[in-house]
Amino acid sequence: MSKQKNPPAHHDHQERRIKNAFKRKGWSEVKANDSWAIFKIMSEFVEGFEAMQRIRPCVSIFGSARTHPDAPEYKLAEEIAYDLTQHGYGVITGGGPGIMEAANKGAQRGGGTSVGLNIELPFEQEPNPFIDKEKSLNFDYFFVRKVMFIKYSQGFIVLPGGFGTMDELFEALTLIQTQKIARFPIILVGTKYWQGLMDWIKQTMDHKYHYINPVDMELFTVVDKAEEAVDAIDRFYSKYMLKPNF
Repeated sequence: MSKQKNPPAHHDHQERRIKNAFKRKGWSEVKANDSWAIFKIMSEFVEGFEAMQRIRPCVSIFGSARTHPDAPEYKLAEEIAYDLTQHGYGVITGGGPGIMEAANKGAQRGGGTSVGLNIELPFEQEPNPFIDKEKSLNFDYFFVRKVMFIKYSQGFIVLPGGFGTMDELFEALTLIQTQKIARFPIILVGTKYWQGLMDWIKQTMDHKYHYINPVDMELFTVVDKAEEAVDAIDRFYSKYMLKPNF
């Protein structure tokens, strides 16, 4: 998610973390560390729930933190977010730079809700300046942050991105596929970027190995334009007679 390359100092830090993880610890130390972790996790859930339950219906927008402001994907994310606000939706992002910044920027320009769920990282991802002040949250734990995305989103719009973007995409697909959450629209933006992955899922996971059902391919939609992404969200909720102010 960072735009920085891994310097030697980062490698040394990783080496120390690995060695420390395998260092033998006493049972009392293990229990004490776990107990404090439980309290930290609980506090993140409580703070997140209290802040997010006050927001209006939102759509989460995902994509690479490395996307430059001059890139067409940046401009597309900003346009999508702006259009969403004009249809009554707020926008949730991961709070960082790149696609996330573009989406928060578009939401603010449209006068809509602009939420940022920032994650504390070793390379210090900073919240972008386009998040509503009272809606900028910080998390230490990825899994707590992902709960907030899933619980408070009326849909996912996913632009080109890396491992973090894929993690968020497949987390949502898995929860819907296994019926742990109700279905909501998942829109992938950028046919050129996503086509190779879609072909592999269909040809390899489905046709060759039968690790998914053919109907699972219907859990997401691939589009190229901002209006197509927003229309897909609207069509889903009009089908179920729901509106963004429910």
